[in-house]
Amino acid sequence: MVYWIVIPVYNGVTTLPELLERISRAVPDPGILAVDDGSTDGTAELLTQMRIKCIRHPENRGKGEALRSGFAEVLKEPVDAVVHLDADLQHEPEYLPDFFAAFESGKGDLIIGTRDFQTGGMPFPRRMTNRLTSWAVRRMTGTSIADSQSGYRLIGRRVLEAIHPESRHFEFESEYLVLAARAGFAIGEIPISTVYHGGPSSIRPWRDTMRFLRLMALSWCGGRQTHRFQHRGPDSNVRQQGLSE
Repeated sequence: MVYWIVIPVYNGVTTLPELLERISRAVPDPGILAVDDGSTDGTAELLTQMRIKCIRHPENRGKGEALRSGFAEVLKEPVDAVVHLDADLQHEPEYLPDFFAAFESGKGDLIIGTRDFQTGGMPFPRRMTNRLTSWAVRRMTGTSIADSQSGYRLIGRRVLEAIHPESRHFEFESEYLVLAARAGFAIGEIPISTVYHGGPSSIRPWRDTMRFLRLMALSWCGGRQTHRFQHRGPDSNVRQQGLSE
C-alpha cells in the first residue's frame, strides 16, 4: 500500500529536523508533505534545505485549513491512506508502522492514535477539555471514541475523498470524526504514548472548546448540513472498531 505523511506546521524550525529524522528511521522511503501554515521562524527555508515536499500558506490560517490543503494535495498522488501528525514531537513517529498494520488488517477506515491521560503530565485543563469534547463526539456519533482530540490519525483514501469539514481550526478534527461516522466509515483506535513537553501550544483550551461546542450545537441542529456527503461510506450504519479487536 502507498502511504503519505502530512505534517501541518506553524513555526516548527526547532522540532522538524528531529521529527523528520525519526520518521525516516521508522518508515523506509516515506512520502512526506509538510504544510507550512504561515510560519515566521524560518520553517519554509528549512523545508527547502531538507528537500521536503511542502506547500505554504502566506499567512496563518489554522490547523483545519492546513490539513485541508494537505489532504487535497496528496489526493493527487496514488495514495491508499494518509497519516497526519503534529510537528511539535508530541506524536511519536515510531508508531507509524502500527497505524499501517491496523489499516491493513481492517481495523478501520480511519484510525485514531488514542492517548492514556493518566500518564504524560498533561495539564489538568487540557485533560478536562479533551474529556468534554470526546464525550460530546461519542454522543454525536454513537461510537466509543476515547480520544477525539488526538491529532495523530490515519485516514483512508475513500474517507479523504468523501469527507470535507468546514471548520478552520482545531475543531476540524472533531468535525471530521462526526462526518466520517455519520457517513458509515469504520473508526478504529490504537494506543499511543502521551507526550507533553510543557512548552507553548497553539491550542487555547477554553477558546477552542467554545468553538467546538458551537460546532456541535450547529451540527446537532442541522445548521451545517452534516448529514450530506458527496457519497456514502461503505455501510449505512456507523461502525466502530477499537483497541480490543
